[in-house]
Amino acid sequence: MMLDLWQQGMLLALDIKNNNLESQNMKRNLIFTATLASALVSGCATQSSSSFQAFQAEDLNAQVKSGKLVQKTNSFLVINDSSSSMSHTYLNSTDYSGTKLDVEKALLNKFNKTIPAIPLSSGLRSFGYGPCLSWSSTKLNQPVQNYTAAGFDSAISSLTCSSGGTPIATAMSESGHDLANASGNLALIVLSDGMEEISPLPATEALKAQYGDRLCIYTVWVGNDNDAAGQATLQELSSASGCGFSANAADISTPKGMSDFVKNVFFKAGTPAPAPQDDDQDGVINSKDKCPDTPRGAIVDKDGCWAFHGVLFDFDSDKVKSKYDPLIQNAVEVMKLNPGLTVEIQGHTDSYGTDAYNQKLSQRRANAVKGELVKLGVDGKRLSTVGYGESQPAESNDTDEGRAYNRRVNYKRTDK
Repeated sequence: MMLDLWQQGMLLALDIKNNNLESQNMKRNLIFTATLASALVSGCATQSSSSFQAFQAEDLNAQVKSGKLVQKTNSFLVINDSSSSMSHTYLNSTDYSGTKLDVEKALLNKFNKTIPAIPLSSGLRSFGYGPCLSWSSTKLNQPVQNYTAAGFDSAISSLTCSSGGTPIATAMSESGHDLANASGNLALIVLSDGMEEISPLPATEALKAQYGDRLCIYTVWVGNDNDAAGQATLQELSSASGCGFSANAADISTPKGMSDFVKNVFFKAGTPAPAPQDDDQDGVINSKDKCPDTPRGAIVDKDGCWAFHGVLFDFDSDKVKSKYDPLIQNAVEVMKLNPGLTVEIQGHTDSYGTDAYNQKLSQRRANAVKGELVKLGVDGKRLSTVGYGESQPAESNDTDEGRAYNRRVNYKRTDK
């Protein structure tokens, strides 16, 4: 009996020892497997180039300034596919010679160069898994912040490699937090081959419900022929927003294609303001022209009037100075260009002196200018003179500049 108990005890001790050994072996195997998996994932991380081909973007600034394009979107967030499938060579275009990730970055570079000078906020998030995303399934590469071309270029450069699965749904869910403080209308732009194991549609619909009419989703398919199913997935995402659209890499690779994409994402059509009119073609638009019937060829002042300010005469003088002969010669040329033109030469002064004295001084100045024109061949019958003294100041007489501007001679046509 005692022997049987001893034998049973020995057998139990051996079982415990064997179980401990098996447990230790299992632990070593798990550690080895995890280490191997980590090495394999790290080895699958494909580095991407940040060197881009030259691209001459279409300049949209003139259309924005004219009112032809009216801004409708205030903030945008790019979600970029950085999964392992994007390390495959892109085959659907001869314009690109790199991986699908390289194509995504090239498209974002073109996109960045095409955005005109408008106030925007921007951010960038990527998805995949492994070392490229700091061992997360999605990574916020750049939080939503004030947009600058240089700042967004840095965000593009942060997309260094691709690895892991394709958790678009996770990225879509996280973007709800990214856009929380973004202002105005929002654009979510997704670049991917769309080859996801789990449908991202529920997460997309939840995101749309969160932001409502403020949010539009635009997708860009960067895939090969064997990724066709992914293109359909991306189309579902843009359709879910009710106001976005789906494109592919080829659609937006050219300057015009990218320009159209940028216009559709950020703008709506506007009505350009009519071009300012300048009926007398003197360089001063009608709304600012105080002399709207200036004859052809006349040199005018800032008010559109055929006049000379503070240059023909010294203070208290009616002598036309020879250094301003070109201005007198211009008046002669205008009279020749317009044979039926008749002109009243109007003299003015500043406020120094008595009213009576200034009236006589202004008349002498008008007569002196007429004399110069007649001397140069203008028929005196086409010219009349009048002095207005200080009664019609063009500027304030409280400053030296104002007084100089008021010492002037105007030509007023009298044939109309």
